[in-house]
Amino acid sequence: MLCTALFALSDVASAAAETLTWQVRSEHPNTVAVEFYSQDRNAAWPGDGEVYLIRDWDTHTFKLDCRRGESICYGAWVRNQSSSYWGVGKDNARGCQRCCYVCGGGRTKTQVLNP
Repeated sequence: MLCTALFALSDVASAAAETLTWQVRSEHPNTVAVEFYSQDRNAAWPGDGEVYLIRDWDTHTFKLDCRRGESICYGAWVRNQSSSYWGVGKDNARGCQRCCYVCGGGRTKTQVLNP
């Protein structure tokens, strides 16, 4: 029984053992909301209805715990104005090109959000 429990814990640990580090910089004059979405399962970062807010022009780093091989896309939008967006936009609702990376791939190139 103990062996079975340890094996099950090992599976859970290995499923979340990878990371993907995103770098995002906004050049928009307004506050921008950012969220990351798995394309392979129902998961988002930061999740639970929360978003990351960018209020300056600094490069922000987001380290996501994810599953190896999982495709993750970023969505960003001007806060309280989802018609201005980047990547997959708010709630993963839009299509995109070059806005997704694979978990376990290390660090993304800097995503620059231009007005």
